[in-house]
Amino acid sequence: MCWRLSAVFVSALLASLRSATADSYALSDDKGLGRDFDGIGGLSGGGATSRLLVNYPEPYRSQILDYLFKPNFGASLHILKVEIGGDGQTTDGTEPSHMHYQDDENYFRGYEWWLMKEAKKRNPDIVLIGLPWSFPGWLGHGKDWPYDFPDVTADYVVKWIIGAKKYHDLHIQYVGIWNERNFDVKYIKLLRYTLDKSGLEEVRIIASDNLWEPIAQSLLLDPELSGAVDVIGAHYPGTNTVPQALKTLKKLWSSEDYSTFNDDDGAGCWARILNQNYVNGHMTSTISWNLVASYYEELPFGRCGLMTAQEPWSGNYVVSHPIWITAHTTQFTQPGWTYLQTVGHLAKGGSYVALTDGKGNLTVVIETMTHDHSVCIRPPLPAFNLTSQTATFNLQGSFASIKELQVWRSQFNFKTQKPSFFEKLTAVKLVNGSFTLDLAEDEVYTLTTITTGTKGSYADPPPSARFPKAYKDNFNAQDPPFSEASNFADQTGVFEYFLNTSDPGPHVFTMRQVVTQRPVTWTADADQTVSVIGDFQWKNMTVTCDVFMENVKNGGVFIAARVSKGGQDVRRAKGVFFWVFANGTYSVTSDIGGQTVLTQGKSGTEAFTWYSLSLTVQGQKASGMLNGKLLWTSSVKPDPPNGWAAIGTASFELAQFDNFAVVAE
Repeated sequence: MCWRLSAVFVSALLASLRSATADSYALSDDKGLGRDFDGIGGLSGGGATSRLLVNYPEPYRSQILDYLFKPNFGASLHILKVEIGGDGQTTDGTEPSHMHYQDDENYFRGYEWWLMKEAKKRNPDIVLIGLPWSFPGWLGHGKDWPYDFPDVTADYVVKWIIGAKKYHDLHIQYVGIWNERNFDVKYIKLLRYTLDKSGLEEVRIIASDNLWEPIAQSLLLDPELSGAVDVIGAHYPGTNTVPQALKTLKKLWSSEDYSTFNDDDGAGCWARILNQNYVNGHMTSTISWNLVASYYEELPFGRCGLMTAQEPWSGNYVVSHPIWITAHTTQFTQPGWTYLQTVGHLAKGGSYVALTDGKGNLTVVIETMTHDHSVCIRPPLPAFNLTSQTATFNLQGSFASIKELQVWRSQFNFKTQKPSFFEKLTAVKLVNGSFTLDLAEDEVYTLTTITTGTKGSYADPPPSARFPKAYKDNFNAQDPPFSEASNFADQTGVFEYFLNTSDPGPHVFTMRQVVTQRPVTWTADADQTVSVIGDFQWKNMTVTCDVFMENVKNGGVFIAARVSKGGQDVRRAKGVFFWVFANGTYSVTSDIGGQTVLTQGKSGTEAFTWYSLSLTVQGQKASGMLNGKLLWTSSVKPDPPNGWAAIGTASFELAQFDNFAVVAE
C-alpha cells in the first residue's frame, strides 16, 4: 500500500517532533513582573572619547549621530552619559571645566553640550546623565581630593546642571558620584541638599558610580544617605551584584561597562552582558564606555566604542557590530517597560530576557554567545559551556493571546567568517501560544510585537585615509563652534581658542593653554601640559609653531615629534621635545618629563615675546631652529621610532601658540 502524506501533515509532524525534543521556557506575568527597565546607553567622556567626532564634515557627522541616537535606525540609545569636564586627564584626554578658576564660569567649552543637544534633537526622550571624573585644581585647595570642602564641590556640580538648562535647554536627569578611592557620605548628602535648594529636586543621584560596596552597606545603615541616593551604579560588574545592594531596593545599574575592542568578539561581549546584567545581577540599565571611538586609535583603549569615527580628515567611519547588537534591545523597548520575572539561562548555555510595556506588547531577547567569543576586557570571564539547542517558549498570562511575533536575528558565523547582523526574518506564527527556535552558537534573536524596527543605512562613507602629511592651522577662528582647535587632542592641560586683544599684530587669534594649577586627578596627568596631533606612524617630520610664554619666572614651552604616549600613560611619553624657557635657555629631551637631555644651551628667549620654533627629525638626527636660525643639532635615540606631533608647556601655566604646521614624510 502506498501512502501520500500532505505537506501540511509532514510540517506539523516535524514541528511536533522538534518541539518534543526542545527545552521549554515559560514567559508569563501570572505571578507579577520584575524590575522596571531603565534603558541602554553610551558614555561620552572619561575621557575625551568623542574628541574627533566634532571635526567631521557633513553629512558624515550627522550620519554618525543618527546611527547612535536616531530611534528605529541604529543603536537608538535610550541614555547619553557625559563627562562633566574637570581639566584633568581621564583616560584618552582632558575635557575642559566650566570653571577653570573659582571666579570663572563658561558653559560653552568643550563638545559635550553640543553632543547632548544633537542626541536630544534625534530623540527628545533620551535620558541625560553627568559625571565628573576630575576637578579643577582650585577645588582641591592644594590636595588631590575634591571633598574636603564638600559644599564647594556640590555647588560646582550643580552649577554645571543649571548651566545645561540655562544656556542649552538641557535637562540633566541624573548626576553620578565617583571616586575610585572612596565615596564621601557628607558630599552626597550636601549634593542632594544643594540640588533641592536650587529647585532641582527631579535630578537623581547615582552612587557610587563605581563599586557595589561600601555604598550598599552604607545605604542600609544610614536612612538620610539612602534618601539622597536613587541608583547604585557599578562599573564592570561582570553581570553580578551583591546581596546588600539587592536589600537596598534601589535601582541597580551597570553605569559603565563594555570597554572592549569593537570587533565581533567585542560585539559578543556586549550581547552577553546586555542580557545577563539583568538575568544574573538585576541591573536595569547598562551603559557602554564608550559611546563612539572618536579619538586617536593608539591612545589607551583604542576602538572601544559602539562604533568607530576616528578620521574626520577623511570622513571615514565604521558602523561596528555592537551598534546592531544594541538595536536588538533598544529598538523594541523603552525606559519604563518592565522585565518579566520569567527570565533566565538557557539549558545548554546562553540567556533570555523578556520585557513588556504593560499594554500588551512583549519583547524577548535571546543570546547564545560562547565563552571565547564574548570575553569582555574586564573582569575575567569564568569558563562555561554552550552548545546549539532547540528552545520552545510558551507565552502565558496576558501574553497567551499573542498570535505573531516579529523576528530579528544576528549570526556571528565565526567559522565561515560571514556574519549577518540585525536581519529581519519572517514573522513567527504562534501555535497555542508557543514558538520554537533552533538556536546555534553565537546568535542573538529578538522576537517582539513591535513592528517599527529598522536597519538604517547610508551610502558608504569615504574610504579610510591617513592623517594628511602636510597640515597647518593658524587658529584664525572667529566665533568658533567649539573651544578646541580641530584634530588636536589635549592630554594634559586644556588648549583653547583665544582672542588676543592685547596684540595688534599677526597673533590676534591664537590657541592658549589655560590650566594654571594641577587638576584633582582621576589618572596620571603629566607635570607638563601637552596636546598631540597627527599620524602616530609618522617617523620623519618637521614641526613648526609660534610660541608665546606668559610666565616670567618659570615659563617654558615646547614643540615635539615622535610622541609615543598619551592618555593615562602620558607621563611616560617619549619622543623628541624641543623646549625654550623664559630664562633665556633651551633644552632638547627624549621624554616629556625632561629627564634625558640630548642637548641644551642659551636661547635668549623671554616671556611676553613671540618666537618661531622649528623641529626637524630625520632618522637618528634632529635639529631645531629659533626665528629661522639654526639653534642646535643632535643625535636622537631610535626608540621611539614614530609618534605624534605635539605642543605643550613646561608646567601648568598660561602660554599661547600660533601658526602650527607639520610636514611629514
